[in-house]
Order: sequence, then C-alpha cells, then structure tokens
Amino acid sequence: MRFKLDENIPFDLFATLASDWDIDTMKSEGLSGQNDDIVWAAAQADNRFLITQDLDFSDVRRFKPGTRYGLLLLRLHNPSRSAVCQKLVEILRSPDIQTWQNCFVVATDSKIRVLRPTLH
Repeated sequence: MRFKLDENIPFDLFATLASDWDIDTMKSEGLSGQNDDIVWAAAQADNRFLITQDLDFSDVRRFKPGTRYGLLLLRLHNPSRSAVCQKLVEILRSPDIQTWQNCFVVATDSKIRVLRPTLH
C-alpha cells in the first residue's frame, strides 16, 4: 500500500519505516496548511491511503468506504508525538493493513474499527 501522511502526523519519528513502505507527506509536497479538500484530493490523486488525526475527516458519509482509496483516522487519548509514532508503527506492522484499501479506518488506543465497502 501507498500512504500519505497529513501534516499532523510526525513523519520524522518513524521515518525508518519509509524504507518498508511507500510513504509520502503533505509537507514534502508543499501542501502544509492547505484545507482538507486539497489534502484529500492530493491523497486520492496519488492513489494513497491518507493517515490523519484531523477530526474533519471523521464523517463516514463524506468519506464513505469504497468511494475513495482509503482513510485512517488516528484518535488517541494522549496524541503525543511518541504515542502517535508508537501506534503507527504497530499499525503498519500489522498484516491486517493490507486489507484496508478503500476502507474507512479509525484507530484508538485500544481498538481498530474498519468500515469496509458494502457489497450490493
């Protein structure tokens, strides 16, 4: 999978994973400070799974599973840089992540909820 990190994800703390994953950042593209629509469009244009902590991306109706490449919303009780890094390392090392394409995923301290596209 290919990932795009929103500017609220501390890429520098887990940059060592970049060699294992295709990870891009909003900052590296000069998109820091852009509105959510531009962030979302950039991730989708590159067929990248967006990882963010921004609650503006929490509307499952707007980011319905199956309509886009995918989204991981990270919601930690204490979103310190080290806690975010630790959780993302855990998530990226999970074999389940390979099944999340086109899904809306919410990760908290204790669980991961995956909303998959509905089959009609």
